[in-house]
Amino acid sequence: MSLKSSNKVETNRYELVVEVDGAAFNDAINKVYKKEVKKITVPGFRKGKAPKSIIENMYGEQVFYEDAMQMLYPEALDAAAKEANVVIVNDKIDLSVESVDKNGFVFKAVVTVEPEVAIENYKGIEITPKSLEVTEEDINTELKKVQDRNSRIVTVEDRAAENGDITVIDFKGFVDDVAFEGGEAENYSLTLGSNSFIPGFEDQIIGHNIGEEFSIFVKFPEDYQAEELKGKDAEFKIKLHEIKKKELPELDDEFAKDVSDCDTLDAYKETLKSKIAEDKQKDYDKDIDVQIVTKLAELLQAEIPQAMFENQITEDIRNMEMNLKQQGLDIETYLKYTGMDEETLRNMYRDRAEKQVKLNLALRKIAELESIVVSDEEISDEYNSLASNFGVDVEKVKEVIGTSDITRDICSRKAMGIVKDNSIIKKEE
Repeated sequence: MSLKSSNKVETNRYELVVEVDGAAFNDAINKVYKKEVKKITVPGFRKGKAPKSIIENMYGEQVFYEDAMQMLYPEALDAAAKEANVVIVNDKIDLSVESVDKNGFVFKAVVTVEPEVAIENYKGIEITPKSLEVTEEDINTELKKVQDRNSRIVTVEDRAAENGDITVIDFKGFVDDVAFEGGEAENYSLTLGSNSFIPGFEDQIIGHNIGEEFSIFVKFPEDYQAEELKGKDAEFKIKLHEIKKKELPELDDEFAKDVSDCDTLDAYKETLKSKIAEDKQKDYDKDIDVQIVTKLAELLQAEIPQAMFENQITEDIRNMEMNLKQQGLDIETYLKYTGMDEETLRNMYRDRAEKQVKLNLALRKIAELESIVVSDEEISDEYNSLASNFGVDVEKVKEVIGTSDITRDICSRKAMGIVKDNSIIKKEE
């Protein structure tokens, strides 16, 4: 198998003319014969026992050519792409046979390939990550969250409803004195100030007492989801049944003992400070990665074929399907529950996929420019690490993931390390 010619026909499209020699072709023909002879009946021979020459005389010398060529196309095309120094994208491939006989065949393939890539100034990227400082405000915010989680709900009977209260109400909505569908409920729990209802609704309950029946008047937003209610004035008749509030525990040493292993509130604050510091460090590291990824995408110079984005989306959805199966679900059930169709799902992954493709191309180019190499020991260590993570034998991993994929991933990680090590960290102003 050899490449006869390679020509760029348009952006990211190449025409490869490939020759397959007679030895490889005849070997494939013999394999096809052994597979198909079991299905062929020839007078004078038991089914499946007719010699190849007899079948060729009956049906023509080319009887096995098509299947043999189909068998050889993938390997021949891969070899030709490597010789032409292009990477074929899994997209529409236009194949045509130029010539064929018992001495081999020549075919032409017009394929989509990965783009030519350039990237400059990837060293010295300026990054302004989030601050690592743990402030008193950070600690108090975390304390309030814990305090809220340990609150209890108590009934209020001696005052009117206030912002933040939980009210239990009946309501019925009218537009032009006509009740509208979906505008009615009984014993509905509504937290005032949660902004879960349309603007003005919750505010007008404030100040009313248990047992009161009253009306509130609101205007539906112009962008409201129900077409028939957009921009309409409405009246809601309300009956207030209950008023409840959250009762927060006192922030003292007893509180610290209840929610932690600490004996004092001060000690608990120190524990929270350490936890917040750990979280901030994780956010700091993640933020650096995000800013680098964003900058590399901006620095990348390439006309990327749409097929690469679509392939990445397909891969992401395939990974999602695997995760769903581990939870006992399938993609059809997921789409049904979420009200999405396949196109909506693909669009949901589109932005992420485009970023990933751009990052992959940028890191591969950097690895090339930096002459990054991967040792056999590093490849072996990576296989062992994956086997350990998945809890399977290393040989099973090798069956699924090729050495070239492992090498590419290690190169990309090393390239990312070079970019990080040479980035310039600036403090937030």
